[in-house]
Amino acid sequence: MKKLIAVLSLLLLALPSFAFSQTITADVVVRNANIRTMDDKRSVVRALAVINGRIAALGSDEEMAKLVGPKTRVIDAGGKTMIPGFNDAHLHFTEGGRQLSLVDLRSSQSPEEFAQRIKDYVGKLKEGEWVTGGRWDHENWKPANLPTKELIDKVAPKNPVFVNRLDGHMAVANSLALKLAGVTKDTKDVAGGVIVRDANGEPTGVLKDAAMDLVSRVIPDQTFEQRLASAEAATNYAASLGVTSAQDMQAGENLAVYQELLSEGKLKTRLYAGADLADWKSRVHVGIRHAFGGEMLRIGTLKGYGDGSLGSSTAWFFAPYADTPSTSGVPSAEMPHLYEHVLAADKNGLQVMIHAIGDRTNATVLDIYERVEKEDGPKDRRFRIEHAQHLRVSDIPRFAKLGVVASMQPVHLTDDGRWAEKRIGKERLKGTYAFKALLDSGAHVAFGTDWSVAPLNPLFGIYAAVTRRTTDNKNPDGWLPDEKISVDAAVRCYTLGSAYAEFQENEKGTLEVGKLADMVILSEDIFSIDPTTIANVKVLKTIVGGKVVFDSASAAK
Repeated sequence: MKKLIAVLSLLLLALPSFAFSQTITADVVVRNANIRTMDDKRSVVRALAVINGRIAALGSDEEMAKLVGPKTRVIDAGGKTMIPGFNDAHLHFTEGGRQLSLVDLRSSQSPEEFAQRIKDYVGKLKEGEWVTGGRWDHENWKPANLPTKELIDKVAPKNPVFVNRLDGHMAVANSLALKLAGVTKDTKDVAGGVIVRDANGEPTGVLKDAAMDLVSRVIPDQTFEQRLASAEAATNYAASLGVTSAQDMQAGENLAVYQELLSEGKLKTRLYAGADLADWKSRVHVGIRHAFGGEMLRIGTLKGYGDGSLGSSTAWFFAPYADTPSTSGVPSAEMPHLYEHVLAADKNGLQVMIHAIGDRTNATVLDIYERVEKEDGPKDRRFRIEHAQHLRVSDIPRFAKLGVVASMQPVHLTDDGRWAEKRIGKERLKGTYAFKALLDSGAHVAFGTDWSVAPLNPLFGIYAAVTRRTTDNKNPDGWLPDEKISVDAAVRCYTLGSAYAEFQENEKGTLEVGKLADMVILSEDIFSIDPTTIANVKVLKTIVGGKVVFDSASAAK
């Protein structure tokens, strides 16, 4: 108890709103809980107290009872497990919120179902309105052939359609959308992209990576009000899943949207908002550095692209694809400029993260980071590689050696594990989703989802990292099982690891005195149940800064 009093005394010195003559009481006390702090000692306590949005004390129910005053909100956890709030290290926040109201093609099991869902959605629209979103996966179809414009033309002849594959690196347009974009047989190929053509050279409607811009650029921009609605939907949805922090890969013009939500008191998610790497000059011009901002909204990180995706066969490898020997993938259009952009951003104190899927892209980005570090000198820069999916075994130790954060999305393996071998063969799978090897080497690993590419639910990701089961149920013992990690390690990657990736490990990621009171109460103890049931666990309460932003009991009413 003496330690508790000492901690509270120090806290009060930092909180001038308290008068020393007043009795110390907490704003919130959580009691009767199985609190997994996730600190270095893996301390487990029964209760905690919150003052001014931060954890003021941890201990027993009896100790915390002494901090309960007439205005204290007491939360009885009913013996349930509480952990730090989840921090999604890689997602597309507003786009994810928007996808909640768009056509959903992700689970369509055939081209016919794909077309029917589009038809049903178009039935709710006016003639001429665009159909976007989708997130289809042709690997669900037998045979796994790509969709075509003709498939969509039959059901949506009077609405332009441009729906993307779930990885966001490939999309299919109908004839009307291609016409509006001016894409014809004579349209030249695009650097960093692919226009898929039939035997006669006609576009099939499928566009990959940079070629997608040919159609994207003619889609009407969303209004501020539409983007605001999407962001509000996103933060509400995130709260329902225990996501208390999120790192938005390309916030861009949505910064104003987030600021508006914050000013209205509707932002329930702490956001680290990224921008395009090529746009580094605009950040430097106004003096922005990494992790610039407040507790709820910060900026200062820049994202670049190195390649595409495995599912679209545009991830860049050293060797050709096993199922398409004519290609080794597609380096991004940015690749020739990555070094100069990374160096410029780093010299000006901005954080850099690069999308890399294929082994050649990962190796190339590591080379660039190593070169920049030598030229710009030692400092706490926290370079990141987003995805780091397919690595040469020899490149795995380089992450720890160079201090590069591996920002990974374990839920992707539940899909990729069904068909990755046919793309790249067994040998290159040795460095695929190498969670354990990276952690064992001392690398910092941060977990996220890539939402809306994959579901936002963090428990799906923990389930995937721990069991490595695939959605086709053909890998009950795990796909590449040597890379399974423990529940403890997975939760740390989703909390403290993600906090480290955004320079916030001293502010959040564990439940310790002085840190932000961001917490999640779960329906089951994920540390003791059968790991194969983790994906079924629900979030009962989500708390951000000591404020309950989601309560399943209230949501059910």
